[in-house]
Amino acid sequence: MSAQSEEVEVDVDVVIVGAGAGGLTAALAVADAGHSVVVLEKLESPGGNSSLSTGSIPAAGTKQQRELGVDDRPDLMAEDLLRQSGPHEAEHLTRRLADTSAELVDWLIDTHQVELKLITDYKHVGHSVTRLHAPASRRGADLISDLLAACERAGVDVLVGNPVGKLLVEEGEVRGVVVEGDRAGTYELRSNAVILASNGFGGNAELLRKWIPEIADVEYFGAHGSTGEAIEWAVELGGHLQNRGAYQGYAAVAYPHGSILSWTTVEKGGVLVDSTGRRLGDEIVGYSGFTSEVLGGAAPIYVVYDARIKAIAEKEEEFAELVKMNGATEYATVQELAAGIGVDVDALSSTLQTYAEAAAGTAPDPFGRTDFGIAPLEAPFVASRVTPGLFHTQGGVAVDDDGRVLAQDGTPVPRLFAVGGVAAGVSGLEGGRGYSSGNGLLTAAGLGRLAGIAAGELV
Repeated sequence: MSAQSEEVEVDVDVVIVGAGAGGLTAALAVADAGHSVVVLEKLESPGGNSSLSTGSIPAAGTKQQRELGVDDRPDLMAEDLLRQSGPHEAEHLTRRLADTSAELVDWLIDTHQVELKLITDYKHVGHSVTRLHAPASRRGADLISDLLAACERAGVDVLVGNPVGKLLVEEGEVRGVVVEGDRAGTYELRSNAVILASNGFGGNAELLRKWIPEIADVEYFGAHGSTGEAIEWAVELGGHLQNRGAYQGYAAVAYPHGSILSWTTVEKGGVLVDSTGRRLGDEIVGYSGFTSEVLGGAAPIYVVYDARIKAIAEKEEEFAELVKMNGATEYATVQELAAGIGVDVDALSSTLQTYAEAAAGTAPDPFGRTDFGIAPLEAPFVASRVTPGLFHTQGGVAVDDDGRVLAQDGTPVPRLFAVGGVAAGVSGLEGGRGYSSGNGLLTAAGLGRLAGIAAGELV
């Protein structure tokens, strides 16, 4: 323990605000170094946005990739992510997270018994090779369950229903938090470092209108606890925002079910059509990037695919449940399909014929799509009604390579760290097109581990 930290009485070595994947991973890193750590969650259950995701963490050069003969490297991963995102204000994080991604996944699996398997059925948006590692169920809730079990084994206290009201700041240094809750009461928890891991501001309509007005009126499907106060605390202490206008949307939230429609249905050859029976654009820009096209379409919007693609997607539990809830209806002919989704049969027939020619390589796609999966589509056809949604924001406070919150002049705000949605994301400057699959969990778990290690060094 340093001489400076000996002079200050603490209750716990490190306090973490937020019990999603970022906070729980950070806690494990702190505990690995032999330090005490407490995770505070304002809601009555842990998980946050991570629980609502597919639990997919991208990583390059993992043991599983090598065992399966997948040739991947951190520099290739960084190139892929930057190609999708375009230039942005946190490119150093893209490279840092790619460089440490294999260490992250192998550490979670080997040290903490988190069950992650390399997904080989698809690569998903932004990735040139198979590098997404996820629970077998493709459910983020199972990732959170494994992380909570690991925290319990490591002796980490995860306290739900303990909302942090403000940070304790003394002589310019963050020295803990003040919990202000109806159930927990009001109390101070003093520490050597605080890691903010409570996600972004997708659940705060006022901040959305202030920082990303174009997405403010889109229905929010993320965790209700993502209200942005941690970002505001960091800004009050001198932190500044980067990539503020970026977000992860989802073009195909199943309607009215509310679950995400697997984007595998699109990547394997499906298309999105609106009430005119016409496509909306090049669907392969990705489930986040295509959100803006769906917003501009005439509702209702449907994803149209076929029974072969449906069978592939049913390997994913959430999609299989949607099928059971009649969210993926089969039609024997184009005529039945048009009648079922309520569009003009001639317009839909023309749309599917033009698309079939492009998929077969006999004519260019009018929207420039070049990856058609297993299309042309074949009868029986399948349709799922969808609506666009916002899942989480991708801009946050500037941080260094280890998650230290940075002031405008580049100096760290003493003893304060930010990870996941609180920190600047790696999905571009603005909009949803820069999002690659797994970017959210990469900056949560990846930066969480790095911040946990760095915070532990302050003890």
